[in-house]
Amino acid sequence: MNITFRHATIQDHVLLEYWDTKEHVIACDPNSDWNWKLELKKAPSWREQFIAMLGEESIGMVQIIDPHLEETHYWGDVPTNLRAIDIWIGEEKNLNKGYGTQMMNLALQRCFAEPEVTAVLIDPLASNTKAHRFYKRIGFQFVEER
Repeated sequence: MNITFRHATIQDHVLLEYWDTKEHVIACDPNSDWNWKLELKKAPSWREQFIAMLGEESIGMVQIIDPHLEETHYWGDVPTNLRAIDIWIGEEKNLNKGYGTQMMNLALQRCFAEPEVTAVLIDPLASNTKAHRFYKRIGFQFVEER
């Protein structure tokens, strides 16, 4: 079965808050507080948030941002025409089944559908060796530790 995306809505906050309690999600971003109730109500031009769907089942989250325009300047002083992706799978039962690869491929297709986009940034924790292997397998290259 193929993965599809739908736009995340405020109704997803309960599911996303639940996923944020999962050990494998915490391991990816242990100090995160996404403040879903607030963030899902916003629709800035520099961000898209999606729920990854496997048929009718919500299985993950994907966020695509323009790091040049992002309001907190998390990525620092970066050039235009980049995108940054956050991705995670919510339930342990859906790990290691190829869904993350499908999600990332869909996200990359979405990013590069805009002809001006030249590269995509990701920032897995240095300690998250599984994520490093995943991104390397997809074709990402290490640039710098931040």
